[in-house]
Amino acid sequence: MRRVYLVAGELSGDILGAGLMRALKARHPGVEFRGIGGPRMIQEGIDSRFPLETLAVMGLVEVLRHLPRLVGVRRELRRDALAWRPDIVIGIDAPDFNLGLERQLREAGLTTAHYVSPSVWAWRQGRVKGIARAVDAMLTFLPFEAAFYARHRVPVAFVGHPLADELPLDNDRSAARVALGLADGAPVLAVLPGSRASEIRFLGDTFLAAAEKLCAERPGLSVVIPAATPARRAELEALLDERPSLAGRVTLLDGQAREAMVASDAVLLASGTAALEAMLCHRAMLVAYRMAPATHWLAKRLVKTEWISLPNLIARETLVPELIQEAASPAAIALGLGELLDDGEGRAALEARFARMHAGLQRDASRRAGEAIEALVAGLPLPESVAPERAEEGTS
Repeated sequence: MRRVYLVAGELSGDILGAGLMRALKARHPGVEFRGIGGPRMIQEGIDSRFPLETLAVMGLVEVLRHLPRLVGVRRELRRDALAWRPDIVIGIDAPDFNLGLERQLREAGLTTAHYVSPSVWAWRQGRVKGIARAVDAMLTFLPFEAAFYARHRVPVAFVGHPLADELPLDNDRSAARVALGLADGAPVLAVLPGSRASEIRFLGDTFLAAAEKLCAERPGLSVVIPAATPARRAELEALLDERPSLAGRVTLLDGQAREAMVASDAVLLASGTAALEAMLCHRAMLVAYRMAPATHWLAKRLVKTEWISLPNLIARETLVPELIQEAASPAAIALGLGELLDDGEGRAALEARFARMHAGLQRDASRRAGEAIEALVAGLPLPESVAPERAEEGTS
C-alpha cells in the first residue's frame, strides 16, 4: 500500500483518522496520506488540502448557507484524489459530505471505504442503497450495525469501538469518589443532562426535579453533575439556584463525566454516546429524553428501532430503562432511579453484564480498521465480523 486518501470532518474524525494512520504505517512504513485532517492527523503525516473545520457545519440552515462552498470543496477533493490516484479513499464519519464524494470516486474507478456508520439502521433505511453504491466496504463500531449491512449485502467489517479500547475493563469506584471529594460508602447518583444547550433546556430542570425528589426521600444520597462546557455550567447553576433544597447535596463538576459515572451507583442521562460511555464504565443507568413536540412527532414516524440507547441496541434487549417525552416526568424518573438504587444485587449483575459487553467491543479498533483497509486494497475478504449474539464473549 502506497497512498491513502482520508477525509475527516470534525475533531472526533481526526482522532479516528490518526489512529488508523498509525495502524497503517506500522504495516506499511512508506505509506503516504492526503486529504483532510486535523492536528492529530497532520502530526501523523497527512497532507491536508483543507482545514479540518471546512466540513464542520451543523444544522440544516447552516448547511444550506454553506452549500455552495461545500460543493466546491467536494469538487476540488474529487479532482485532487483522481490526480493523485490513491490505493483507497476513506471517508471518516461526516456521511452527508463523504458518501457523495466516495460515490463519485468509486464511479471513477477508485476503491472506497467509510469509517463510522451513519444511523441508517435507525431511520431512512433506504439510504443503504446509496451507501452500497458509494463504498466498497463499511467499517462499523458496533456489531448490530455490521449485521444490518450484512443483511443488505454491503461488505462490512465490525472493528470494535475506540471508546471501549480507551476505557479499562476494571475501574475503581472508591478511588473515583476520593478523587472527586465524595464520601465513600454513601449512595451516589451521577446526572448528565447533555452537552448541548437544547438538551439543558428540555432536560435540565426535569433531571434536577427528579434528583430533588430522590434527595428528599434519601438523606444520604449525593448527586454529582458534570458540566460539559462553561456555558452548560452557567445554565446548570441557574437551574440549581431555583432549587435551594439541593444546596449541599449536589457537586457540580467541570467535565469529568467519566469520573462521575465511575464514582456513581446509578446514572441518569440523555441518550447518545453518554449511554455507551456509562455502559463502558459498567454502571446501571436510566435514559430519559425529551425534545420539541414537532421533532418528537416526526421522529416517531421516521425512526425504525425498538430502542434509543446504545446499551439496549447492542444487547438487543431492554437492559436500560428508557423514558421518552411525556414518560420522562420527574416522578417517573425518580421512581426508576429509586428502584435501581435499592436493587444492589440487580446492579451488580448489570455491571457484570456491561463488563462482558465492554470486552466484546474492546478489539483494538484502529488495528482492526487497518487490517480491513489492507484486505480491501489487496482484494482479499474482509476480516470476519462478530455476530451480534456473540458480541459479549470478547471474541477477537
